[in-house]
Amino acid sequence: MASSLSSAIHQATEARRAGVATAVGLVAIGFWSALALLTVLAAGLPPFQLLSLSFGVAFVLSVLLLGLRGKGSFRVWRQPWGVWAFGFIGIFAYHALYFTALSKAPAAQASLIAYLWPLLIVILSTLSRREAFSPRHLVGATLGFAGSALVILGSDGSPTGGAFPLAGYAAAAAGALVWSSYSVFNRRFRHVPSEFIGGVCGLVSIAGLGAHLALETTVMPDATQWAAILLLGAGPVGLAFFAWDHATKHGYLPLLGALSYLAPLLSTLLLLLFGLTPMSWSIIAAATLIVLGAAIAAFGLRVRNIR
Repeated sequence: MASSLSSAIHQATEARRAGVATAVGLVAIGFWSALALLTVLAAGLPPFQLLSLSFGVAFVLSVLLLGLRGKGSFRVWRQPWGVWAFGFIGIFAYHALYFTALSKAPAAQASLIAYLWPLLIVILSTLSRREAFSPRHLVGATLGFAGSALVILGSDGSPTGGAFPLAGYAAAAAGALVWSSYSVFNRRFRHVPSEFIGGVCGLVSIAGLGAHLALETTVMPDATQWAAILLLGAGPVGLAFFAWDHATKHGYLPLLGALSYLAPLLSTLLLLLFGLTPMSWSIIAAATLIVLGAAIAAFGLRVRNIR
């Protein structure tokens, strides 16, 4: 009797922690809603220069926060090389692809394609737990990719915007695959404190700088671009990563995947409100299809199984 009660209390505690961690993930989702808008406001800056500067801001902020907690706080960076490599590859590759996509394709279209990653998280997290790949996953995936196709082709079946920026769309799709895989497999490093992400941001900034110097021409940011860089570093590529790291390690992954589709809707709405992309029914229809696909794919998943 005592053993059963203890087990029930433990399960309730774990469920509560997972629920809180999932809620923390909503913080990241909220910040990422502004990622496309801020990237567009920084338009004119080469992708790797923007990546280096924004992650440099995130690194400096993390150093300041750890410094306030005392020198001992930096011990969180003492991790095996495999942990560093995993974090660096996932974060650097995704953002390099994302910034490249937005520099080579229309912002709203590229953003929505990149946001196929929540649907992929739902599917990959289910597979990683060795559950059956049920028809609802196939239906959800089909609707999600149908929405992606609608974004690319437009409602009349022709390439949106006249030209067909294949490189931009391909980069967005690759970024979706990279980020979904990173988010799912990050669970294997749940023992690593989320503060560790600050160190990864530093590595990403250095790598971005190297790529920029090798491949791009430096552009001096103007006032608007500097503001976008600072906001990117503080939010979408700063606090958002600490929140997402904690959420993917301890929260409900399938539910996080489904909730993440709040981001592309809010992202597109922000672009429309700021007049940075024209109103298009094809964009609205595509967003509806993608969200519906994620909802169907997530329906019925057992959120109590968080392993």
